[in-house]
Amino acid sequence: MVESGVFLVHKQVGESSFDAVRRFKHAAYEAGQKKWALGHGGTLDPFAEGLLLVLSGQATRLMELMHPLPKTYETKIIWGVETDTCDHLGLAVMEGDATHLNSRALDSALVNFLGWQDQIPPATCAKKIGGEAAYKKAHRGEEVILPPSRVFLLEAAWLAHDLPRSSTLRITCRGGYYVRSLARDLGRSLGCGAHLELLARTAIGPWQDPGSGQEKLLQGLELIPWCRTRTLSDEEADHLAHGRAISLGEVQAATVALPEGFPDPGAPIRGIHGDRLVALLAEQDGQLRTNANLRGGI
Repeated sequence: MVESGVFLVHKQVGESSFDAVRRFKHAAYEAGQKKWALGHGGTLDPFAEGLLLVLSGQATRLMELMHPLPKTYETKIIWGVETDTCDHLGLAVMEGDATHLNSRALDSALVNFLGWQDQIPPATCAKKIGGEAAYKKAHRGEEVILPPSRVFLLEAAWLAHDLPRSSTLRITCRGGYYVRSLARDLGRSLGCGAHLELLARTAIGPWQDPGSGQEKLLQGLELIPWCRTRTLSDEEADHLAHGRAISLGEVQAATVALPEGFPDPGAPIRGIHGDRLVALLAEQDGQLRTNANLRGGI
């Protein structure tokens, strides 16, 4: 049986995020769980690798809580060429001289991208235009014009340079950030063009990439640990399951803190009954009410 919970999965280079989910769908089908709910908590491009969250069963209802989490990436940027996809698989659209680049210039350029910014996504991204993913239109040769998105970059640091050819960068950003767009915009700001050659997502919130061929299942108190917790009695759990409010009681602090300076994700309160997460709660008029009833618990 495929259990409810959040699976930490290492996505390989060359497979899509849905390919990774499809493996779980096949396992669920083989186990007789033909309508089992599955999804992922944030797309990774096929050329990228690293941590993917696969949400299973009632945990699919936690999907919106995953988007605003901090995500950490390591990437290799190639200087001197901008491509139409902003990565090494695209066609060159601009070439420039990168021989003037040095570590001081790169440090200075990076500072300008920290904090909240308006960022134009790559044309070959999964954002929808008229109900269809932008990359499908781009691959047909159609013109793709995407509006800027409001994104947040918490920190960025160069790990190594092989100038003038390439540099290796580590960043931590909020969900919705396009690392390919950062490479494109850095190249433009430096006047030489740039694109990504490698991209790896190493962490999402408190969770690390388990490594190639590995996966880990999170349940109960391991789930959404950046949220505060209310431990429920049998009677309180029954009240909440039937839509009735309970007293505020003792709400415990989160066991995991998000990085200092990171935007507040607006997290709910976890309702824990026994060893299972059974509800997402919100405070209202000095009481707790259910925002999401996770039937059967996770």
